[in-house]
Amino acid sequence: MLAPKLIPAILCVSALSAVLLSAQTKPNLLFILSDDHRFDLMGFHEDAPEWLETPAMDRLAREGAHLLNAFVTTSLCSPSRASILTGQYMHHHRVVDNQRPVPKGTVFFPQHLQKSGYRTAFVGKWHMGHEHDAPRPGFHHWVSFKGQGTYFDPELNINGKRQTFKGYNADILTDQVIDWLKNRGSDDPFLLYLSYKAVHYPFTPAPRHARRYEGKKIPYPATMANTEENYATQPRWVRERRYGIHGIDHMQTGPLDHDPVPDFDQLYYNFCETIHGLDENIGRVLGHLDEAGLAKNTLVVYMGDNGFALGEHGFYDKRDAFEESIRVPLLARGPGIKAGRVITEMVQNIDLAPTLLEAAGAKLPDGAPQFDGRSFLPLLHGKKLPTSWRDHILYEYHWEWNFPATPTTLAIRTDRWKYIYYHGLWDINGLYDLETDPHERHNLVQVPAFREKAEALKTQLFTELAESGGLTMPLRPPAGDPYHDRKLKR
Repeated sequence: MLAPKLIPAILCVSALSAVLLSAQTKPNLLFILSDDHRFDLMGFHEDAPEWLETPAMDRLAREGAHLLNAFVTTSLCSPSRASILTGQYMHHHRVVDNQRPVPKGTVFFPQHLQKSGYRTAFVGKWHMGHEHDAPRPGFHHWVSFKGQGTYFDPELNINGKRQTFKGYNADILTDQVIDWLKNRGSDDPFLLYLSYKAVHYPFTPAPRHARRYEGKKIPYPATMANTEENYATQPRWVRERRYGIHGIDHMQTGPLDHDPVPDFDQLYYNFCETIHGLDENIGRVLGHLDEAGLAKNTLVVYMGDNGFALGEHGFYDKRDAFEESIRVPLLARGPGIKAGRVITEMVQNIDLAPTLLEAAGAKLPDGAPQFDGRSFLPLLHGKKLPTSWRDHILYEYHWEWNFPATPTTLAIRTDRWKYIYYHGLWDINGLYDLETDPHERHNLVQVPAFREKAEALKTQLFTELAESGGLTMPLRPPAGDPYHDRKLKR
């Protein structure tokens, strides 16, 4: 029998052990974000060119889950990044373009993780508040740069002190990540938010990968051709964009505020070579997790911040509501995720914050801004949901004066249908049957048989945006014009 005086000591040790065990079993969180990486340019994807090499992404899909239908709520760098960090639509976080800083008082999900005992680090591109690279709330460790940064020899702000590094941006950021993982000085669970500049336009591969794919067969999209069939039912601005900023027939001279754009084939090869370099660095991070014994208890999530057109409808770039613009790659590997799982439900960037908080066992404190998104952790774990998953997504983009070729765009997408509303144009909107027309070649909005469907989707779109506070008066549908398919009166 134990001496009575030893019992309290043993109980204290047991309680301490329980606390330590609880901390140790909390998963580490590694979120990797890329820029401009479209959803299908991963080697394992059935629509990728057969010559594209992405062994690290292929590994994540093989050992974890591929979320096949992942979308952004706004296809633009800064608004999408703000949605990831806040779990909110653009109309709530108010970062509406790439110049806008984050409003004061904005709460980022890593702040909640800090309060739950997580050690947090941010490494890479922030890009909200263009010339501001100072440490932001929610991170114990900070490594970033101003604005878009540079592909070569970047100047990094490391916890408030700037230092210039020689070399390729993605390589240097990966060095910073591995160094922090080796020297973080704590056994606390961690959130590492790794935000690469790659593969942002202008696509710039590391010299070791330059011309790696030159001459390979390019899968030109059918909607790239300048034919009447491709444009007969589309809004007028779609055809006109191919000749202006972000159009493939404007590429030889380039936009006024950019260097000349390379020809299309070179653009495509550069994109894929830059993706290969990005993947190589993701592989370095995964390799370190293996070597350090961290892989088993680390949830790794990889995502792109927006899509990117490569010739579809005569476009390059993003911003619009076509599939190539709004769909992004999303992979997850970690505790409780069955290898090789393919998830078909629609998820969005606003779902990342609640997902990572749930994985960490953290909750929003009372009074904290609520998420617009929803945790998809049960989908990753193959669990039955208490309520049905979403059956549609919403999309919003506001016109930018410095990139005027794409109008203000609001859209609703279901598993089968997509309705797109273009504000301020005397033209037509869009209705596409994604089941029979996955490449959005045939706009049905003016077909009488589909007017009821268009009206129902438009009503749902504006009702939900209004209820969420996402409408201002100029964006409301014109009075007396339920389909917005006729020219508006002056």
